[in-house]
Amino acid sequence: MSHWIIVPVLLPLFTAVLLILLSGRRTLIRSLSLLSATALLATSMLLLGQANDGEIRLYALGNWLPPFGILLVLDRLSALMLMVTAVLAFFSIAYAVRGNDAPGDKLHAMVHFLLLGVNGAFLTGDLFNLFVFFEVLLISSYGLLLHGRGAERARAGLHYVVLNLCGSALFLIAVAALYGVTGSLNMADMADKVRQISPEDAPLVATAGVLLLIVFGLKAAIAPLYFWLPRAYAAASAPVAAMFAIMTKVGVYTIVRVYTQIFGNDAGNVADLAWPWLWPLALITLVLGLLGALAARELRIQIAYLVVVSVGTLLAGIALNTPAALAASFYYLVHSTLICGVLFLLADLILRQRGELLDRITKGPQLRQSALLGALFFIAAIGVIGLPPLSGFIGKLLLLSAAGVHLETALLWLIVLAGSLFTLMALSRSGSTFFWRTDSRIEQAPAADKGALLAVIGLLLCILAISIHAAPILAYTQALAQQLLEPQAYSEAMQVFRVIERN
Repeated sequence: MSHWIIVPVLLPLFTAVLLILLSGRRTLIRSLSLLSATALLATSMLLLGQANDGEIRLYALGNWLPPFGILLVLDRLSALMLMVTAVLAFFSIAYAVRGNDAPGDKLHAMVHFLLLGVNGAFLTGDLFNLFVFFEVLLISSYGLLLHGRGAERARAGLHYVVLNLCGSALFLIAVAALYGVTGSLNMADMADKVRQISPEDAPLVATAGVLLLIVFGLKAAIAPLYFWLPRAYAAASAPVAAMFAIMTKVGVYTIVRVYTQIFGNDAGNVADLAWPWLWPLALITLVLGLLGALAARELRIQIAYLVVVSVGTLLAGIALNTPAALAASFYYLVHSTLICGVLFLLADLILRQRGELLDRITKGPQLRQSALLGALFFIAAIGVIGLPPLSGFIGKLLLLSAAGVHLETALLWLIVLAGSLFTLMALSRSGSTFFWRTDSRIEQAPAADKGALLAVIGLLLCILAISIHAAPILAYTQALAQQLLEPQAYSEAMQVFRVIERN
């Protein structure tokens, strides 16, 4: 049993506690926060390499064996999600330590508590502990959203908190119902029990499954449950908004994990519970996200709606439920998470040089570093639109190729291609307004911090890297999809683990 699996949970936990104890010593706090993020990145790379051999690794806390103990599971999917989170966290914290974590010194501790919840959600093999880690990341996100005060953040935070409290209540009800029927909370063990449920218990289990889909849909910002996201993300500080780019992917991850492993093809009376719902909801989410991006009058609102668009695109691929579509979807997930993080950080650099206009998409003064910021915005826009040669184009092309040309997927082709056009129109309007349609005067603002610029450029280089190395990444996601669509492998791994630990 490798102890490396628990490091992504313990490292941010100990870091967050230490940062709280160091309150007031800002330089030390920033250094330790960035050092911990670097260590998390290195650990995630190690775990990704281990998971690439295809073995499902289990870790029982306190050596309490499943289904009673707390179990962590490392497979290709969880390792990939840990890696994406670590990359995004490293550059977001690198941006924050350059003076973008004011006011106060509590932001770093809350970020690491958020990482604790996110990493725990990706690694847990237990449905109740998924609920626990959800609560950890949500409580952290409440504090991060309100960090810096302000009436706008308070309003956005209130909506966010109330909706997620309702979601948490539904989550607990669903978990209790499933435990009452199956007598287990371990996902692999529960999957075995769900396959054998009687027709009399099937309606209750199906109801619990639908409640979970509502909860995960709220976390993922699926239509019509996405309306909290634009204002919440736009109101957050730049490094927080960039970190929040992974939050919707936690919802997407849990949908994939639960509805392939517990309610998958071989789940008996409740097989394929989510897929009939996901397809239309994904397309509706795509359309509404695009309309929101077109109508947005502030750059951060526009980017927030592009997060919704990325969720719709991801879920459309997942709803196809084929190995090729899942592989394309997870390649696109890596791209969309990082590119949205880049855009939130870049929007902050732009608004700092526009005076009182901030990020409102209206004619204003010239930016002090118009050429540099314009070039970075152009590259990021190409990535999020899906133009060649960057990974957004590769991801969308793979997704459409996996969908094929059939009557039911023709609508996906239409929406994705039209969506790229609409995104091009929206970002062209923003870019031309910020960098071309300007007054003759130059806003008297300080130049962008070099460290903050390096964080933005570093994330853009990551986008370039996943474009250049698309072939090995796609090979990984193809193997990931095959592993995900064989849920019995998790039950077999758990049985082998029990025998080894008992001996």
